[in-house]
Amino acid sequence: VMSLSSSSLETQIFQYIDEHQNDFIKDLKKWVAVESDSAQPGLRKEVIRMMALAADRLAALGATVNLVNLRSHQDLPLPPVILGELRKDAHNPTVCFYGHVDVQPAKKEDGWKTDPYTLTEINGNLYGRGATDNKGPVLAWINAVETFRALKLAMPVNFKFVIEGMEEAGSLGLEKLLEENQCFFSDVDYIVISDNLWLSNKKPALTYGSRGNACFFVEVECGEKDLHSGTFGGIIHEPMTDLIALLDSLVDPTGRIQIPGIYDSVAPLTEEERKLYESIEFDLEEHKNNSGVKKFLYGTKEEILLHLWRYPSLSIHGIEGAFHELGFKTVIPAKVIGKFSIRQVPHMDLSVVKQQVVEHLESVFSKRNSPNKLKVSMPLDAEPWLADVNDPLYKAARKAIKTVFGEDPDFIRDGSTIPVAKMFQTITQKCVIMFPIGAADDGEHSQNEKISRQNYIEGTKVFAAFFLEISKLH
Repeated sequence: VMSLSSSSLETQIFQYIDEHQNDFIKDLKKWVAVESDSAQPGLRKEVIRMMALAADRLAALGATVNLVNLRSHQDLPLPPVILGELRKDAHNPTVCFYGHVDVQPAKKEDGWKTDPYTLTEINGNLYGRGATDNKGPVLAWINAVETFRALKLAMPVNFKFVIEGMEEAGSLGLEKLLEENQCFFSDVDYIVISDNLWLSNKKPALTYGSRGNACFFVEVECGEKDLHSGTFGGIIHEPMTDLIALLDSLVDPTGRIQIPGIYDSVAPLTEEERKLYESIEFDLEEHKNNSGVKKFLYGTKEEILLHLWRYPSLSIHGIEGAFHELGFKTVIPAKVIGKFSIRQVPHMDLSVVKQQVVEHLESVFSKRNSPNKLKVSMPLDAEPWLADVNDPLYKAARKAIKTVFGEDPDFIRDGSTIPVAKMFQTITQKCVIMFPIGAADDGEHSQNEKISRQNYIEGTKVFAAFFLEISKLH
Protein backbone atom coordinates (compact mmCIF):
# COMPACT_ATOMS: atom_id res chain seq x y z
CA VAL A 1 0.00 0.00 0.00
CA MET A 2 2.86 2.32 0.91
CA SER A 3 4.25 2.21 -2.63
CA LEU A 4 2.51 5.55 -3.20
CA SER A 5 5.05 8.36 -3.07
CA SER A 6 4.84 10.08 0.28
CA SER A 7 3.62 13.37 -1.18
CA SER A 8 0.70 11.81 -3.10
CA LEU A 9 -0.05 9.75 0.01
CA GLU A 10 -0.19 12.93 2.07
CA THR A 11 -2.39 14.62 -0.54
CA GLN A 12 -4.83 11.71 -0.35
CA ILE A 13 -4.86 11.81 3.46
CA PHE A 14 -5.28 15.60 3.65
CA GLN A 15 -8.09 15.49 1.12
CA TYR A 16 -9.94 12.88 3.19
CA ILE A 17 -9.55 15.02 6.33
CA ASP A 18 -10.84 18.13 4.54
CA GLU A 19 -13.83 16.24 3.15
CA HIS A 20 -14.73 14.82 6.58
CA GLN A 21 -14.13 17.92 8.68
CA ASN A 22 -17.81 18.36 9.53
CA ASP A 23 -17.95 14.76 10.81
CA PHE A 24 -14.90 15.45 12.97
CA ILE A 25 -16.60 18.57 14.34
CA LYS A 26 -19.76 16.56 15.10
CA ASP A 27 -17.61 14.12 17.11
CA LEU A 28 -16.17 17.02 19.08
CA LYS A 29 -19.66 18.40 19.68
CA LYS A 30 -20.69 15.04 21.19
CA TRP A 31 -17.68 15.04 23.50
CA VAL A 32 -18.02 18.68 24.56
CA ALA A 33 -21.67 17.99 25.50
CA VAL A 34 -20.48 15.77 28.37
CA GLU A 35 -19.89 17.86 31.52
CA SER A 36 -16.80 15.91 32.50
CA ASP A 37 -15.70 18.35 35.19
CA SER A 38 -13.33 16.39 37.45
CA ALA A 39 -13.23 19.01 40.22
CA GLN A 40 -16.90 18.77 41.20
CA PRO A 41 -17.98 15.62 43.05
CA GLY A 42 -21.53 15.87 41.67
CA LEU A 43 -20.22 15.53 38.11
CA ARG A 44 -17.95 12.54 38.70
CA LYS A 45 -20.42 10.21 36.97
CA GLU A 46 -20.20 12.44 33.88
CA VAL A 47 -16.42 12.04 33.87
CA ILE A 48 -16.88 8.26 34.06
CA ARG A 49 -19.38 8.44 31.18
CA MET A 50 -16.85 10.47 29.18
CA MET A 51 -14.19 7.79 29.75
CA ALA A 52 -16.61 5.18 28.38
CA LEU A 53 -17.26 7.32 25.28
CA ALA A 54 -13.52 7.69 24.66
CA ALA A 55 -13.03 3.94 25.14
CA ASP A 56 -15.78 3.21 22.59
CA ARG A 57 -14.21 5.60 20.12
CA LEU A 58 -10.84 3.81 20.40
CA ALA A 59 -12.50 0.40 20.12
CA ALA A 60 -14.15 1.59 16.89
CA LEU A 61 -10.63 2.17 15.51
CA GLY A 62 -9.88 -1.50 16.16
CA ALA A 63 -7.85 -0.82 19.30
CA THR A 64 -7.84 -3.14 22.28
CA VAL A 65 -8.96 -1.04 25.20
CA ASN A 66 -8.29 -1.67 28.86
CA LEU A 67 -10.19 0.53 31.32
CA VAL A 68 -8.00 0.34 34.42
CA ASN A 69 -9.86 1.06 37.64
CA LEU A 70 -8.27 3.28 40.27
CA ARG A 71 -9.04 3.32 43.97
CA SER A 72 -11.55 5.79 45.38
CA HIS A 73 -10.43 9.18 46.63
CA GLN A 74 -12.29 10.84 49.53
CA ASP A 75 -15.13 8.31 49.12
CA LEU A 76 -15.62 9.20 45.46
CA PRO A 77 -14.78 6.70 42.73
CA LEU A 78 -11.90 7.86 40.54
CA PRO A 79 -12.64 7.50 36.82
CA PRO A 80 -10.72 4.64 35.16
CA VAL A 81 -7.67 5.32 32.99
CA ILE A 82 -7.69 4.05 29.42
CA LEU A 83 -4.70 2.00 28.29
CA GLY A 84 -5.32 1.35 24.61
CA GLU A 85 -3.31 -0.41 21.95
CA LEU A 86 -3.50 -0.61 18.16
CA ARG A 87 -0.71 -2.85 16.90
CA LYS A 88 -0.36 -3.83 13.30
CA ASP A 89 3.28 -4.54 12.58
CA ALA A 90 6.01 -5.50 15.04
CA HIS A 91 8.63 -3.86 12.79
CA ASN A 92 7.03 -0.43 13.08
CA PRO A 93 7.88 2.07 15.81
CA THR A 94 5.31 2.46 18.60
CA VAL A 95 3.98 5.87 19.57
CA CYS A 96 2.10 6.37 22.82
CA PHE A 97 -0.32 9.31 22.96
CA TYR A 98 -1.37 10.87 26.26
CA GLY A 99 -4.46 13.04 26.62
CA HIS A 100 -7.28 13.79 29.06
CA VAL A 101 -11.02 14.13 28.60
CA ASP A 102 -11.95 15.84 31.86
CA VAL A 103 -12.42 19.61 31.85
CA GLN A 104 -12.28 22.72 34.03
CA PRO A 105 -15.53 23.94 35.61
CA ALA A 106 -17.73 26.15 33.38
CA LYS A 107 -21.07 27.88 33.77
CA LYS A 108 -22.88 30.11 31.28
CA GLU A 109 -23.30 32.79 33.96
CA ASP A 110 -19.52 33.02 34.48
CA GLY A 111 -19.41 35.19 31.38
CA TRP A 112 -19.69 32.71 28.49
CA LYS A 113 -21.23 34.07 25.29
CA THR A 114 -22.55 30.59 24.47
CA ASP A 115 -23.51 27.52 26.47
CA PRO A 116 -20.12 26.04 27.46
CA TYR A 117 -21.31 22.48 26.84
CA THR A 118 -22.79 23.13 23.40
CA LEU A 119 -20.01 23.37 20.82
CA THR A 120 -20.87 26.53 18.85
CA GLU A 121 -19.13 27.80 15.74
CA ILE A 122 -18.73 31.59 15.44
CA ASN A 123 -16.44 33.14 12.80
CA GLY A 124 -14.49 29.93 12.32
CA ASN A 125 -14.00 29.33 16.06
CA LEU A 126 -15.49 26.33 17.87
CA TYR A 127 -16.50 27.52 21.35
CA GLY A 128 -17.01 25.06 24.20
CA ARG A 129 -15.44 23.81 27.41
CA GLY A 130 -12.75 21.26 26.55
CA ALA A 131 -12.57 22.30 22.88
CA THR A 132 -8.83 22.98 23.17
CA ASP A 133 -8.12 21.50 26.62
CA ASN A 134 -8.06 18.65 25.80
CA LYS A 135 -10.95 17.00 23.95
CA GLY A 136 -10.14 18.68 20.60
CA PRO A 137 -6.49 17.51 20.46
CA VAL A 138 -7.38 13.98 21.66
CA LEU A 139 -9.98 13.69 18.88
CA ALA A 140 -7.62 15.21 16.29
CA TRP A 141 -5.16 12.39 17.04
CA ILE A 142 -7.90 9.75 16.88
CA ASN A 143 -9.24 11.27 13.63
CA ALA A 144 -5.75 11.10 12.12
CA VAL A 145 -5.52 7.38 12.96
CA GLU A 146 -9.07 6.87 11.66
CA THR A 147 -8.09 8.46 8.32
CA PHE A 148 -5.49 5.75 7.61
CA ARG A 149 -8.07 3.10 8.45
CA ALA A 150 -10.81 4.67 6.32
CA LEU A 151 -8.47 4.91 3.31
CA LYS A 152 -7.34 1.30 3.92
CA LEU A 153 -3.73 2.49 4.18
CA ALA A 154 -1.14 0.52 6.13
CA MET A 155 -0.65 2.05 9.58
CA PRO A 156 2.80 3.69 9.50
CA VAL A 157 3.30 3.21 13.26
CA ASN A 158 1.83 1.19 16.11
CA PHE A 159 -0.29 3.19 18.54
CA LYS A 160 -0.74 3.12 22.28
CA PHE A 161 -3.03 5.44 24.22
CA VAL A 162 -3.10 6.67 27.80
CA ILE A 163 -6.24 8.72 28.38
CA GLU A 164 -7.29 9.93 31.83
CA GLY A 165 -10.17 11.78 33.41
CA MET A 166 -8.55 13.49 36.41
CA GLU A 167 -5.93 15.80 34.86
CA GLU A 168 -7.68 19.01 35.92
CA ALA A 169 -7.77 17.70 39.50
CA GLY A 170 -4.06 16.85 39.63
CA SER A 171 -4.04 13.52 37.72
CA LEU A 172 -4.98 11.59 40.87
CA GLY A 173 -3.81 7.99 40.69
CA LEU A 174 -2.02 8.35 37.34
CA GLU A 175 1.57 8.18 38.56
CA LYS A 176 0.97 5.00 40.55
CA LEU A 177 -0.85 3.44 37.58
CA LEU A 178 2.06 4.22 35.21
CA GLU A 179 4.54 2.74 37.68
CA GLU A 180 2.46 -0.43 38.04
CA ASN A 181 2.08 -0.79 34.26
CA GLN A 182 5.67 -0.26 33.15
CA CYS A 183 5.44 -3.33 30.91
CA PHE A 184 2.81 -1.42 28.86
CA PHE A 185 5.62 0.97 27.86
CA SER A 186 8.33 -1.64 27.23
CA ASP A 187 7.84 -1.54 23.44
CA VAL A 188 6.99 2.18 23.24
CA ASP A 189 9.51 4.30 21.34
CA TYR A 190 7.99 7.76 21.73
CA ILE A 191 5.48 9.55 23.92
CA VAL A 192 3.40 12.42 22.54
CA ILE A 193 1.43 14.88 24.68
CA SER A 194 -0.79 17.50 23.04
CA ASP A 195 -2.14 19.41 26.02
CA ASN A 196 -0.80 22.95 25.67
CA LEU A 197 -0.89 25.87 23.23
CA TRP A 198 1.22 27.66 20.66
CA LEU A 199 2.89 30.87 21.80
CA SER A 200 1.24 32.94 19.05
CA ASN A 201 -2.16 32.91 17.40
CA LYS A 202 -0.83 32.02 13.96
CA LYS A 203 2.56 30.30 14.13
CA PRO A 204 2.83 26.61 15.09
CA ALA A 205 5.11 25.64 17.96
CA LEU A 206 6.73 22.64 19.60
CA THR A 207 7.28 22.68 23.35
CA TYR A 208 10.49 21.27 24.81
CA GLY A 209 10.42 22.35 28.45
CA SER A 210 8.37 23.56 31.37
CA ARG A 211 9.15 25.03 34.78
CA GLY A 212 8.47 23.14 37.97
CA ASN A 213 6.67 24.51 40.98
CA ALA A 214 7.38 24.50 44.71
CA CYS A 215 4.49 25.81 46.83
CA PHE A 216 5.14 27.14 50.32
CA PHE A 217 3.14 27.97 53.42
CA VAL A 218 4.73 30.34 55.93
CA GLU A 219 2.73 30.39 59.14
CA VAL A 220 3.09 32.88 62.01
CA GLU A 221 1.08 32.39 65.23
CA CYS A 222 0.91 34.37 68.46
CA GLY A 223 -1.69 32.43 70.39
CA GLU A 224 -5.02 30.66 70.41
CA LYS A 225 -7.42 33.50 69.62
CA ASP A 226 -7.81 36.65 67.53
CA LEU A 227 -7.35 39.90 69.48
CA HIS A 228 -8.85 43.40 69.41
CA SER A 229 -6.49 46.17 68.23
CA GLY A 230 -7.96 48.58 70.82
CA THR A 231 -7.04 46.25 73.65
CA PHE A 232 -3.75 44.79 72.38
CA GLY A 233 -2.57 47.04 69.53
CA GLY A 234 0.84 48.51 70.37
CA ILE A 235 1.78 46.06 73.12
CA ILE A 236 2.29 42.76 71.24
CA HIS A 237 4.26 41.39 68.30
CA GLU A 238 1.53 41.00 65.70
CA PRO A 239 1.70 37.89 63.48
CA MET A 240 0.51 39.84 60.43
CA THR A 241 3.35 42.36 60.77
CA ASP A 242 5.88 39.51 61.05
CA LEU A 243 4.39 37.79 58.03
CA ILE A 244 4.40 40.92 55.85
CA ALA A 245 8.09 41.40 56.66
CA LEU A 246 8.81 37.75 55.76
CA LEU A 247 6.92 37.95 52.47
CA ASP A 248 8.57 41.29 51.67
CA SER A 249 12.01 39.68 52.03
CA LEU A 250 11.43 37.15 49.24
CA VAL A 251 11.69 39.16 46.05
CA ASP A 252 13.03 42.63 45.13
CA PRO A 253 11.31 45.28 42.95
CA THR A 254 13.14 44.04 39.83
CA GLY A 255 11.64 40.55 40.26
CA ARG A 256 14.90 39.01 41.49
CA ILE A 257 14.48 36.35 44.19
CA GLN A 258 16.29 37.39 47.38
CA ILE A 259 16.81 33.92 48.83
CA PRO A 260 20.58 33.29 49.09
CA GLY A 261 21.87 30.54 46.77
CA ILE A 262 18.60 30.11 44.85
CA TYR A 263 20.22 30.83 41.46
CA ASP A 264 23.33 28.68 42.06
CA SER A 265 22.07 25.60 40.20
CA VAL A 266 20.27 27.33 37.31
CA ALA A 267 21.65 25.89 34.06
CA PRO A 268 23.81 28.43 32.20
CA LEU A 269 22.36 29.75 28.94
CA THR A 270 24.12 28.31 25.88
CA GLU A 271 24.67 30.20 22.62
CA GLU A 272 22.65 27.58 20.68
CA GLU A 273 19.77 28.06 23.10
CA ARG A 274 19.88 31.86 22.90
CA LYS A 275 19.55 31.57 19.10
CA LEU A 276 16.26 29.65 19.49
CA TYR A 277 14.82 32.74 21.18
CA GLU A 278 15.65 35.14 18.36
CA SER A 279 13.35 33.65 15.69
CA ILE A 280 10.37 33.15 18.01
CA GLU A 281 7.20 34.95 17.04
CA PHE A 282 6.06 36.71 20.18
CA ASP A 283 4.25 40.02 20.27
CA LEU A 284 5.27 41.81 23.46
CA GLU A 285 2.58 44.46 23.08
CA GLU A 286 -0.13 41.85 22.50
CA HIS A 287 1.01 39.91 25.57
CA LYS A 288 0.94 43.15 27.56
CA ASN A 289 -2.55 44.02 26.30
CA ASN A 290 -3.82 40.52 27.13
CA SER A 291 -2.55 40.96 30.68
CA GLY A 292 -3.99 44.43 31.20
CA VAL A 293 -0.77 45.63 32.87
CA LYS A 294 1.02 48.85 31.90
CA LYS A 295 4.62 47.70 31.95
CA PHE A 296 6.72 44.53 32.10
CA LEU A 297 9.93 44.10 34.08
CA TYR A 298 11.90 43.65 30.82
CA GLY A 299 11.77 45.47 27.52
CA THR A 300 12.80 42.87 24.94
CA LYS A 301 11.14 39.71 23.67
CA GLU A 302 14.23 37.61 24.51
CA GLU A 303 14.49 38.86 28.10
CA ILE A 304 10.76 38.36 28.70
CA LEU A 305 10.80 34.78 27.38
CA LEU A 306 14.00 33.87 29.21
CA HIS A 307 12.47 35.04 32.48
CA LEU A 308 9.21 33.21 31.77
CA TRP A 309 10.80 29.93 30.73
CA ARG A 310 14.31 29.30 31.92
CA TYR A 311 14.84 31.41 35.04
CA PRO A 312 13.04 30.81 38.33
CA SER A 313 10.34 33.19 39.57
CA LEU A 314 8.65 33.73 42.91
CA SER A 315 5.00 34.79 43.26
CA ILE A 316 3.05 35.61 46.42
CA HIS A 317 -0.52 34.32 46.19
CA GLY A 318 -2.34 35.16 49.37
CA ILE A 319 -2.72 35.19 53.14
CA GLU A 320 -5.03 32.79 54.95
CA GLY A 321 -6.46 33.95 58.27
CA ALA A 322 -6.28 37.66 57.44
CA PHE A 323 -9.42 39.80 57.41
CA HIS A 324 -10.46 40.30 53.77
CA GLU A 325 -14.19 40.97 53.73
CA LEU A 326 -15.80 44.25 52.67
CA GLY A 327 -15.85 46.98 55.29
CA PHE A 328 -13.64 47.17 58.34
CA LYS A 329 -12.79 45.02 61.34
CA THR A 330 -10.15 46.07 63.88
CA VAL A 331 -8.86 42.55 64.42
CA ILE A 332 -5.37 41.26 65.12
CA PRO A 333 -5.44 37.75 63.61
CA ALA A 334 -3.85 35.15 65.93
CA LYS A 335 -2.53 33.01 63.09
CA VAL A 336 -1.83 33.94 59.50
CA ILE A 337 -0.45 31.79 56.68
CA GLY A 338 1.32 33.38 53.73
CA LYS A 339 1.25 31.41 50.49
CA PHE A 340 3.88 31.73 47.78
CA SER A 341 5.43 29.56 45.13
CA ILE A 342 8.70 29.29 43.24
CA ARG A 343 8.64 28.16 39.62
CA GLN A 344 11.88 26.26 39.46
CA VAL A 345 14.01 25.32 36.45
CA PRO A 346 16.76 22.81 35.57
CA HIS A 347 18.99 22.01 37.48
CA MET A 348 17.48 23.29 40.73
CA ASP A 349 16.94 20.54 43.31
CA LEU A 350 13.63 20.67 45.19
CA SER A 351 15.05 19.53 48.51
CA VAL A 352 17.79 22.18 48.27
CA VAL A 353 15.24 24.87 47.32
CA LYS A 354 13.15 23.94 50.35
CA GLN A 355 16.15 24.16 52.64
CA GLN A 356 17.20 27.54 51.20
CA VAL A 357 13.68 28.94 51.68
CA VAL A 358 13.42 27.68 55.27
CA GLU A 359 16.89 28.99 56.23
CA HIS A 360 16.22 32.38 54.66
CA LEU A 361 12.85 32.86 56.38
CA GLU A 362 14.18 31.67 59.74
CA SER A 363 17.08 34.09 59.45
CA VAL A 364 14.81 37.06 58.61
CA PHE A 365 12.43 36.05 61.41
CA SER A 366 15.16 35.70 64.04
CA LYS A 367 16.31 39.29 63.43
CA ARG A 368 12.82 40.47 64.39
CA ASN A 369 13.15 39.05 67.93
CA SER A 370 9.50 38.02 67.77
CA PRO A 371 8.13 35.55 70.36
CA ASN A 372 5.63 34.28 67.77
CA LYS A 373 5.82 30.76 66.33
CA LEU A 374 7.10 30.38 62.77
CA LYS A 375 6.41 27.31 60.64
CA VAL A 376 7.47 26.88 57.01
CA SER A 377 6.25 23.98 54.88
CA MET A 378 6.20 22.89 51.22
CA PRO A 379 2.81 21.15 50.72
CA LEU A 380 3.06 20.76 46.93
CA ASP A 381 5.86 20.42 44.44
CA ALA A 382 6.47 19.43 40.83
CA GLU A 383 9.69 19.01 38.86
CA PRO A 384 10.61 20.98 35.74
CA TRP A 385 10.81 19.09 32.43
CA LEU A 386 13.23 19.51 29.54
CA ALA A 387 13.64 17.66 26.22
CA ASP A 388 16.32 17.85 23.52
CA VAL A 389 15.18 19.84 20.46
CA ASN A 390 17.76 17.97 18.34
CA ASP A 391 16.13 14.64 19.08
CA PRO A 392 14.87 12.80 15.95
CA LEU A 393 11.32 12.95 17.34
CA TYR A 394 11.42 16.77 17.34
CA LYS A 395 12.89 16.74 13.82
CA ALA A 396 10.00 14.51 12.63
CA ALA A 397 7.44 16.84 14.22
CA ARG A 398 9.12 19.86 12.66
CA LYS A 399 8.96 18.25 9.20
CA ALA A 400 5.26 17.41 9.66
CA ILE A 401 4.55 21.02 10.61
CA LYS A 402 6.50 22.29 7.60
CA THR A 403 4.47 19.97 5.34
CA VAL A 404 1.08 21.10 6.67
CA PHE A 405 1.64 24.74 7.64
CA GLY A 406 4.42 25.61 5.19
CA GLU A 407 6.71 27.05 7.87
CA ASP A 408 9.04 25.89 10.62
CA PRO A 409 7.60 25.89 14.15
CA ASP A 410 8.83 28.00 17.04
CA PHE A 411 10.62 25.92 19.67
CA ILE A 412 9.14 27.08 22.94
CA ARG A 413 9.09 26.29 26.63
CA ASP A 414 6.26 26.78 29.08
CA GLY A 415 6.50 29.04 32.11
CA SER A 416 3.93 26.95 33.96
CA THR A 417 4.25 23.37 35.16
CA ILE A 418 3.33 20.31 33.10
CA PRO A 419 3.70 17.48 35.64
CA VAL A 420 2.59 14.80 33.20
CA ALA A 421 5.55 15.37 30.80
CA LYS A 422 8.06 14.91 33.61
CA MET A 423 6.08 11.96 34.99
CA PHE A 424 6.18 10.08 31.67
CA GLN A 425 9.84 10.91 31.11
CA THR A 426 10.86 9.73 34.58
CA ILE A 427 8.76 6.57 34.74
CA THR A 428 9.16 5.32 31.17
CA GLN A 429 12.62 6.77 30.36
CA LYS A 430 11.33 7.31 26.79
CA CYS A 431 11.55 10.39 24.60
CA VAL A 432 8.62 12.74 25.29
CA ILE A 433 7.42 15.51 22.97
CA MET A 434 4.79 18.16 23.60
CA PHE A 435 3.04 18.82 20.30
CA PRO A 436 0.32 21.49 20.69
CA ILE A 437 -2.30 22.23 18.03
CA GLY A 438 -4.22 24.99 19.86
CA ALA A 439 -3.48 28.71 19.36
CA ALA A 440 -2.38 31.16 22.06
CA ASP A 441 -5.81 32.82 22.21
CA ASP A 442 -7.79 29.60 22.78
CA GLY A 443 -8.48 30.57 26.40
CA GLU A 444 -8.15 27.20 28.08
CA HIS A 445 -9.45 27.34 31.70
CA SER A 446 -11.17 30.63 30.92
CA GLN A 447 -14.59 31.75 29.71
CA ASN A 448 -15.27 31.26 25.98
CA GLU A 449 -12.66 28.54 25.53
CA LYS A 450 -12.36 27.63 21.84
CA ILE A 451 -10.31 25.90 19.18
CA SER A 452 -10.52 27.27 15.66
CA ARG A 453 -11.93 25.00 12.96
CA GLN A 454 -8.64 25.52 11.14
CA ASN A 455 -6.44 24.43 14.05
CA TYR A 456 -8.62 21.40 14.74
CA ILE A 457 -8.58 20.23 11.11
CA GLU A 458 -4.99 21.23 10.26
CA GLY A 459 -4.00 19.69 13.62
CA THR A 460 -5.53 16.41 12.46
CA LYS A 461 -3.48 16.63 9.25
CA VAL A 462 -0.27 17.47 11.09
CA PHE A 463 -0.68 14.39 13.31
CA ALA A 464 -1.21 12.21 10.22
CA ALA A 465 1.92 13.68 8.58
CA PHE A 466 3.77 13.13 11.89
CA PHE A 467 2.95 9.39 11.82
CA LEU A 468 4.54 9.17 8.35
CA GLU A 469 7.63 11.12 9.50
CA ILE A 470 8.07 8.88 12.55
CA SER A 471 7.92 5.77 10.36
CA LYS A 472 10.81 7.20 8.30
CA LEU A 473 12.99 7.35 11.44
CA HIS A 474 13.05 3.54 11.53
